Amino acid sequence: MEVIFLPKSWNVDQILDDLDQQGFAIIDDVYPTDYIQALVNECSSHLNEFREAGIQNGVVSNIRSDHILWINDNLNIAQHHIETLKQLSNTLNRAFYLGINDIEAHFACYHAGEFYALHRDNPQGKNGRMISAVYYLHEQWQENWGGQLHLQDKNNQWHYIQPKPNRIAMFQSDLLHEVIEAKHQRLSITAWLRTDQQLL
Repeated sequence: MEVIFLPKSWNVDQILDDLDQQGFAIIDDVYPTDYIQALVNECSSHLNEFREAGIQNGVVSNIRSDHILWINDNLNIAQHHIETLKQLSNTLNRAFYLGINDIEAHFACYHAGEFYALHRDNPQGKNGRMISAVYYLHEQWQENWGGQLHLQDKNNQWHYIQPKPNRIAMFQSDLLHEVIEAKHQRLSITAWLRTDQQLL
């Protein structure tokens, strides 16, 4: 089994400090170009398998309109990202005693006009999600294309986080946030670092 290490470009001390002080952290220049291209290709080749995220058990929700594909062992390129997040989880556990032991993740595609309204990934501690991590894998993005992550930090301050390519926005799963309506196709991997195993 391949041993995955955190990329040298990641400033782990800064990540830990930002999570501690604000409840969120931004990681830029996450992966090298060749891996990004392989990941984009894997995501794009499966776009016809994505399903509407706003439909759960046949019930339509108005809170979101994006499309998703859960990541499993068959998506080999994306698994490298999952393994990297597992290594980061070990670091977070040592720093904050979070007890993270599993990763749940899906590809997400926001077509023009799609959004995700205000919500929390772990409202009132009702599930095992501790940290949310959104990796932006589209190859280019302009600020006027929308799609920002609008996030309230642990100090009740609001932030607009641009979905810049090759960026991870990481935050406590109990923080209030939304995805502003996109005006262009927006691709990402959304992952949750959990204290329990999620059966998909």
